[in-house]
Amino acid sequence: MTDGSVSQEPEPGPGSRAPAGRPGPGRRRARGGGRRRWLAAGGVATLATVLGLSLALRSGAAPACAAPPVALAGAGPVAAGPLPLAAPPTGSTVHKGKATFYDSKGAGGNCSYPSAPADRMYVALGPTEYSAGAACGGYLDVTGPRGTVRVLIMDQCPECAPGHVDLSREAFARIADPVQGIVSVSYRAAVDPPLSGPLTFRIKEGASQYWFAVLVAEHGNPLRAVEVRQGSGAWRTAARQDYNYWQIDSGAGPGPYAVRVTDVYGHRVTAGGVTMSPGRVQRSTVKMYGGSAPAARKNPTSRPSSPSPSASPTRATASPSAVAPTGSPSTPQVSAPPVLAASAEPGAGRPVDCASRG
Repeated sequence: MTDGSVSQEPEPGPGSRAPAGRPGPGRRRARGGGRRRWLAAGGVATLATVLGLSLALRSGAAPACAAPPVALAGAGPVAAGPLPLAAPPTGSTVHKGKATFYDSKGAGGNCSYPSAPADRMYVALGPTEYSAGAACGGYLDVTGPRGTVRVLIMDQCPECAPGHVDLSREAFARIADPVQGIVSVSYRAAVDPPLSGPLTFRIKEGASQYWFAVLVAEHGNPLRAVEVRQGSGAWRTAARQDYNYWQIDSGAGPGPYAVRVTDVYGHRVTAGGVTMSPGRVQRSTVKMYGGSAPAARKNPTSRPSSPSPSASPTRATASPSAVAPTGSPSTPQVSAPPVLAASAEPGAGRPVDCASRG
C-alpha cells in the first residue's frame, strides 16, 4: 500500500512459521543475530578441534586416518591381523607355498655376489624371508612334483609374498616341468650344508681406513654377526646392509684386519690378515664349520668344565690370501673356535630368532 498505513497480516497460528525473511508478529528482527550465532558455533567447533589435535599430539595418538604400518618396503598391502615377522627360513621348519622361476643372467643378485653360482642353483625370496639381507648365503631344500633341489639364497623377489620362492630356471626344471610356470612346493632350510671351500672376504669398492664394508661368502648358514678389529684393538660390530655387505661407517683403520664371523646356529670362526684391498676376493683357510674345525666344534652345546671368567681368549687365526695373490702371508695353524667365557654365545648350536635380534 502507498498511504503509509500499516498493513495487517494474519498472525500465524500455533506451530506455523513466519514468512521467510520476515519476522513474525510481536518479534523483533535481530540484526546480524544469525550470523553471530553461526560465528560463535563455528568458533567453538574450531577451538574444540584445535584442542583435540593438541591433546592427541601430546599423548602420541595417531590420527584416525593414519595409514597402517608396513613391515617392509615392497611387501605390498598389509592384511588385517598381525604382520609376519621378517626372518629367513632356519631350523627344521617345513614351509609350504609355490615356486616360479627367473633368470639372473649370471648376476649375483641382491646379495651382491660377484656372480651366480656355477651350477646355477639359486633362489630369490620375498622381502619378509629375505629379511633385509639376513637370508643371504644360506641354502634351501625345495621339493616339488619331480623331486628336491638345493639352492643358494642370493636374491630378493620384491613382489613375492611369504611362501613364494623364485627359483632359477635350472633349479625349477629339477622339481617340475617349466611349462607349468608355477607349482606347489615345500621347502626348508639346509642346516650346515657341505661347504665348497673356506670363507672369502671382499672389501667393497670405495672403502678405506675411514669407511669399512666387507662381503663374507662361503659360510653355508645365514650369518648373525660380523666383527672386525685391527691388531690387538677391541672388536667392532659391523652392521648388515640389505645388499649383504657388513659396514662400519667410521672405518676400521688401514688394516690388516681380523674378522670374526658368527652364524645363526652358533658356529664362530676368526680369520686374520684381511687387507684393505677393495674389489678383490680374499680367500681364507678357515671354514665356517666341518673340515678345518676340530672335533669339539661338532658339539656346539658343550662347555669346558669350570671355565675361568677372567681367562683371556686365545684363538689362533688364519690369514686369507687373495685369489691369485703375490707374496701371500704364511698361514698359521687354525685352531678351533673354543667356547670361552669372554666370547661364549648362549644357545650355541640352536637356531637364533633373527627378528628378535634386529
